[in-house]
Amino acid sequence: MTVKKAKRNQDNFKPATITWRFYVVLGLICLVYSGLVARAAYIQVFEPELLISRGENRTIRNTLNDSHRGAIVDRNGIELAISVPVHAIFADPRIVIERNGLQMKRHWQALAQVLGKDAEKLKARIGTDPKKRFVYLARQVSPTITDFIRELKIPGISLRKESKRFYPAGEISSHLIGFTNVDDQGIEGLERLYNDQLTGTDGTKKYVKDAKGNKIEILENKDATLPQDIVLSIDQRIQALAYSELKAAIKSFKASSGSIVVVDVKTGEILAMVNGPSYNPNNRKGTATHRFRNRAITDILEPGSTMKPLTVLTALEFGTANVDSIINTAPGSMRIKGGRVSDTRNNGKLSLTEILKKSSNMGTTKLALDVPKDFLLGKFFEMGFSEDTGTGLVGESSGMLSDRNRWSEYELATLSWGYGLAISPLQLARFYATLGNGGKKLPLSVLKDPVFNEGEQVVDAKNSKAVLKMLEQVVSGEGGGGYRAKVEGYRVAGKTGTVIKTVAGGGYGNDYVGIFAGVAPVSNPRLAIVVVINDPAGDLYHGGEVAAPVFSRVMGGALQYLNIAPDDETKITRWSEGFADRNALTGANDA
Repeated sequence: MTVKKAKRNQDNFKPATITWRFYVVLGLICLVYSGLVARAAYIQVFEPELLISRGENRTIRNTLNDSHRGAIVDRNGIELAISVPVHAIFADPRIVIERNGLQMKRHWQALAQVLGKDAEKLKARIGTDPKKRFVYLARQVSPTITDFIRELKIPGISLRKESKRFYPAGEISSHLIGFTNVDDQGIEGLERLYNDQLTGTDGTKKYVKDAKGNKIEILENKDATLPQDIVLSIDQRIQALAYSELKAAIKSFKASSGSIVVVDVKTGEILAMVNGPSYNPNNRKGTATHRFRNRAITDILEPGSTMKPLTVLTALEFGTANVDSIINTAPGSMRIKGGRVSDTRNNGKLSLTEILKKSSNMGTTKLALDVPKDFLLGKFFEMGFSEDTGTGLVGESSGMLSDRNRWSEYELATLSWGYGLAISPLQLARFYATLGNGGKKLPLSVLKDPVFNEGEQVVDAKNSKAVLKMLEQVVSGEGGGGYRAKVEGYRVAGKTGTVIKTVAGGGYGNDYVGIFAGVAPVSNPRLAIVVVINDPAGDLYHGGEVAAPVFSRVMGGALQYLNIAPDDETKITRWSEGFADRNALTGANDA
């Protein structure tokens, strides 16, 4: 009985084989396992790159092989723009904060002082957010300063190599060369025009490292593409001379601005291009942006009497006049449809040479009105007064010359003496270069030895040479308005221009532009030079007074720099006789 009761009690307390707890635990295990399997499958099948990239981030590194910006040099190899090594100062805010770098007050004060900044503002850039990993503190810092910063040893403050552009010629060539921004990208002038050639590309090296940072295997090595050096047509000797003379003239005549362009007649190479006032490209802080523009290519003006040679040339080309023609300009003024044309005095009958020497508006008006309108306008267009000169310079103006069908007689008259159109100093220089090389219009270039271009024959060589000889009399002949442009020992051809400036709203005001454009030596033309003095103040404002003397000094210096032999036979003879006399005197003394 007792045994049976004990067995029955044992049966009553026997646990169930499967309970609800078991199912719960089993379900959770299956759910977790299924989740792990699903996640593993998702990573392996759909996003395997994620783990691979994370692994590579721990073991694979990329480094840059820096490629400095190319140099810009003049035709003789003189450096006009070079890159110098500097550093960028940056911070890793996370490291600075974690290592209590912000508590090093004396160090931050020293850092701020050497960078010329406020310490509190520098620390404010770090902030309090440890998630940030990169903040620039300063750019383009010199090596001397970076050595000091290394000694401070502020946690999280690091250096990175970069380069800074330096311009040895300074303000002399600033408008032409331009400058770069803080990232070493060209944003003005030739720096911008040839940015791709000057920049090159950085090389890269991809390698595997171990836990200690040692290189195990190089996976990829891409060499840097070397930047190109740009060799300009500019002769820095002539450039410096032109700038010096222009700066002195602007100061002397209290002018607002000015420009000078020097062009090689035979090749179309630009040997000098300067503007004033200029700026220092190495320190542009506080410089007004309008001073950055290259006035020789961006600013356009009515060329005035410097266009009269083209009117004479057009009459010769059409055949309504020849080199011996006489034009009656009496009584010194006349009224035509739309206005009145006059000279300063009644010059009576004038030859073509005398029309240019006396700068007769009456003479050029009669020549222009004898030529068909389309032929006259065609010559102005053929000279390139509605197109750029071929340099490709950023901001170059193509000028303003209307191609409308209807022109009044008065408008044609004013066009004959340089009003009613607007051109840049560079376009004017190309016109005189065309006169100098026998009527052949060449594209201009700022690069040395440009790609050969035979140019376009726009006028007969015989006629262009005839006009050049007439312009020689403007400089050397009796009564010529350009006598101040003479160059000792050389035959010079040129023309003055005195232009009344337009005012806003139309019409003309009381301000002037003095211009001189010319070519030398006449026997074998080599250089064409244009000088523009804008808004001279005072009693002297005519082109022959303010621009011609500058032309003389620049032309004389440039011809000597280029070792071009004198061609004025009378001066050469006198110089030779004087040299012989001195030799004879020296010999007598020696005896």
